[in-house]
Amino acid sequence: MRALALLPAAGSGSRMNSATPKQYLDLNGQPLIWHTLAALHAVPELDRIVVVISREDEWWDGSDWSAFTRLTVLRCGGASRALSVLNGLLALHDAGEPADDWVLVHDAARPCLDPALVSDMIARLGDHPVGGILAVPVADTLKLAGEKQAIARTHPRDGLWQAQTPQMFRLGPLADCLRAGMGPDITDEASALEKAGYTPQLVMGSPWNLKVTYPQDLQLASLILAAHAERSAHG
Repeated sequence: MRALALLPAAGSGSRMNSATPKQYLDLNGQPLIWHTLAALHAVPELDRIVVVISREDEWWDGSDWSAFTRLTVLRCGGASRALSVLNGLLALHDAGEPADDWVLVHDAARPCLDPALVSDMIARLGDHPVGGILAVPVADTLKLAGEKQAIARTHPRDGLWQAQTPQMFRLGPLADCLRAGMGPDITDEASALEKAGYTPQLVMGSPWNLKVTYPQDLQLASLILAAHAERSAHG
């Protein structure tokens, strides 16, 4: 079984209030995406790590990525996450990557990923007919907002999970589903598979698998990475 990781990294990160795309913002002395790549590079089951960036990206070449020996960079990013993933998949297919290879799509802005979670995910889903995603059960009470952000009602959280990444599907079916179902309702890879009638598996993730979205998330990610480093140093 072959498995590779694919990181769509062509976005601008507009909610970070920065002229620099969030994947290149400094996090503990390195670009944010460097930590994401380091986590994936520590997963021995991954044959390749593929980053999809914008054709106009002017930040990538300003950093040293030589530590990542299994890295491939594709300048074929699209206007949306889904298009970047699809373009990356099609480029890999055109380069001879088999359609039945597993592709683990991971957010470039999730730098605190535990490599052990990815290894476990690959082991659990390797024989699955569809694939699946990392996710965590929703812990907080959910409120539906009404007019002027008044609470319209409380939404039951029973059975609700918060999707994370990686999301692991076979290259061919994922590309087909993205191509056929492209639209505003496709907010992650699993939603494209669901739209086509597939039933992906939920795999327990971690609350530490933070997605950096807002400026304050950078500080939290820094603390999580520091805690991971201290834990590793003490065995």
